[in-house]
Parts: sequence; structure tokens; C-alpha cells
Amino acid sequence: MARRKEEPALTEFQTIGVAGAGAWGIALANVAASAGRKVVLWGRDEAEMLALARTRENPRRLPHVFLSESVKATSEIIDLADCAATLVVVPAQATRGVAEELAEVLAPGRPLVACAKGIEQGDDLFMTEALTLAAPAHPAAILSGPSFAADVAAGLPTAATLAASDEDLAKALADALQSASFRLYHSTDVIGVEIGGAAKNVLAIACGVAAGLSLGASAGAALIARGFAELSRLGAALGAKPQTLAGLSGLGDLVLTCTSPQSRNFAFGLALGRGAKVPEALAASKLVEGVYTAGALIDLAKAHAVEMPIAESVDALLKGAIEPSDAVRALLSRPPKAEA
Repeated sequence: MARRKEEPALTEFQTIGVAGAGAWGIALANVAASAGRKVVLWGRDEAEMLALARTRENPRRLPHVFLSESVKATSEIIDLADCAATLVVVPAQATRGVAEELAEVLAPGRPLVACAKGIEQGDDLFMTEALTLAAPAHPAAILSGPSFAADVAAGLPTAATLAASDEDLAKALADALQSASFRLYHSTDVIGVEIGGAAKNVLAIACGVAAGLSLGASAGAALIARGFAELSRLGAALGAKPQTLAGLSGLGDLVLTCTSPQSRNFAFGLALGRGAKVPEALAASKLVEGVYTAGALIDLAKAHAVEMPIAESVDALLKGAIEPSDAVRALLSRPPKAEA
């Protein structure tokens, strides 16, 4: 009887799979290659992956960036089978489905690392929960933090957090992906990292709306501060550590996403503030994770009796219940209270 080959030790993540060949997937594939790992990058579109393998670039996904020559680009998911760990770099709402496919080709025990920031609609699952449900034989981890794909791919200095419930696993994965320009801190506070990444996308839409309404930098700063208070309240209710929420994957990512048009969520809100309707703004900004996370975030907040008025205003705006100016007016007319 053929024996299943032994799993690599935690410190031996020499081959890294990347499932998802969008901008973030290409950037992370290059990161792993820079860290000295063998990398397999999988994408579903056969023609696109053949072109990427041939030309080493995808101008539509990530202009002016070349895929490292040491990265194998493929449209065959079976090519990920020998990877010691796989980064799941697809949108939040697609994460569970891709994890189910990966579970069919990967040996049990090989970790899956969620690289999307959001909450699954319907079941209100965080990304590691979706991974665990879809692939229970594979330890789940999450990589999150203040990082634009273009910056990471260009080799600009970036720091993020990699969290798993097993500290040895979190540290080993972080060590495997470290490079001169990509610094990873490890953590066991998975829920804290999840909340920061999911909530900041919704809050960034609010900041974009304020910018689109030309409300000024002071209003933007107030939204970030009060948004962080909302994020922190939800985190406390779900057992997150305050230092995680105040760290890279929480406050750090919130500040980045809420202040730059490079953020799709901010750019989407900016368009709404300037008068665009939701479908029009979505068409311009492509994938906007905060749009799909807002309702699930509010469901979680209500289930834990947590007030999140900024996030609630974004959710109402997305549902067409209020106009951008009404959302701001509603926030400003809230009863005065002690800051907390």
C-alpha cells in the first residue's frame, strides 16, 4: 500500500501555494518568492494564466509589475497539491468555495491562510471560520494589515500580521513569508485580526463619502477616531485583544484604508459622496469588500448588542434607505455623550 508522504515540519514551508491570481495574489506570490520559497500561483482563467506564465505580467490586474521568474503560474488547481501551505487570495465571498476545492487536492494538515478581509454573507462567518467549515482537516490562519497590492508588489516597505490559533504555526508561516521589504508579525488573536480587517472596509466607505461631500480633513479624522471606537467595541464583545485592535491589522489598516483613494472602499465612498449611485460606483471601483461586509457586520453588532452608528449608516446608504448627506446629518445629530 502506498504511504502518504510525511507532512513538512512547521519550519519547512519551502513551497507556498497562492490560490487567486488577482493583484493581491500576484503581489503575495512575489513576496513569497522574495522570501526564498518555491511558489505556485493558481488562477481559474486558463487564458489569463497562460499569458501570465508567458509574459510574466498582467497589466489589467497589476500594471507595471512582473511576476517573479521563480513563480509557476497555472490554471490547474492540482498543481497546488505539493505546496506545504496555501494562501487563499480570493474575495471574501469566494473564500469558502475555493477552500472546498483546495481540500480536494491538498493532503490533510496543510495550512490555509485567508488573505481576504471581510465577513461571509448569509452565515456571517469570518474568513478563518469559512476556511475551517470548508476544509476542516487544514489549520486556518489569516494574513491582514495595512498593505496595498501595488506597494507590496513594488517592494515598498510593508508590515502586516499573520494570525493562527496555534502560535507555533503562526510564527512558522510568518517566518516563511518574511522578506527584506515585507515584515510579518505573528499573533494568536485570530478574531482581533479578523474584526480589524472586516470593519475597516465598511468604515472606509464612510470616510470616502465624507471626502466626496468635501467635509474636510477634520471630519475625516473624526470618522476614523469614532470608527475605531466602533471597531473596538465589537472587538471587546467578541473577545479580541485591545493591542491587536490598536495594531497593524486594526488601527493601522483602518488609517490606510480610510485616507487613500488607492483603497477601493474609500474610492467607492468618494464616488457616492460626489453623487454616484451604488451600481455606478461599484462599476468604477470593481471589487469593494465593504459593500458585501456591511450587512453581516451589522448583524454581528446587533447580535452582541454593540452600537456601530457609522457602520449602520453605511449599511443604510448601500440599501438605498438614506442619501449620503442624510447619513452625515444623522451621525451629527446623535445625542451628546461622554467619549468612550
